[in-house]
Amino acid sequence: MNHIRDAIRTIPDYPKPGIMFRDVTTLLGDASAFRAAVDAMVFPHAGSKIDKVAGIEARGFILGGAVAHQLSVGFLPVRKTGKLPAETLSQSYELEYGTDAVEIHADAVTPGEKVLVVDDLVATGGTAEAAIQLLRRAGADVVGCSFVVDLPDLGGAKRIEALGVKVASLVAFEGD
Repeated sequence: MNHIRDAIRTIPDYPKPGIMFRDVTTLLGDASAFRAAVDAMVFPHAGSKIDKVAGIEARGFILGGAVAHQLSVGFLPVRKTGKLPAETLSQSYELEYGTDAVEIHADAVTPGEKVLVVDDLVATGGTAEAAIQLLRRAGADVVGCSFVVDLPDLGGAKRIEALGVKVASLVAFEGD
């Protein structure tokens, strides 16, 4: 996993002082690191019954699409509000200063479908938690969450696990 970790750029003081931003775009641009990350995200689920991968906007689309392709399953975009053209279901969640929401198409899942949630990074877990709640409301059985990066000090993985959803991450950056 060192190859994956080394391919992630750290940008100090972005978007504000004191934040160490973990930028996976450098990993996405490194063909071997990108392939290694996708393979590592797929490996725990190979042979499992998964019907769809739900990728959280925006980097989760890239990773989730690749994971869905490798698993030979459908891809479901979890988008920011107002981006989907058909009837949607929405789930709001708390931000540090206010609220936001994610949406899926109302017909994105069939009740009982097994869905894996994918994103680039888990920090506080708010967006992933909203995605899980939204997918469950649509009738999905969320079988896990897969991330490239975990920032364990922010507690997101534990928050998701408290919902009864297994969390897998490829690398962790402490102190962020």
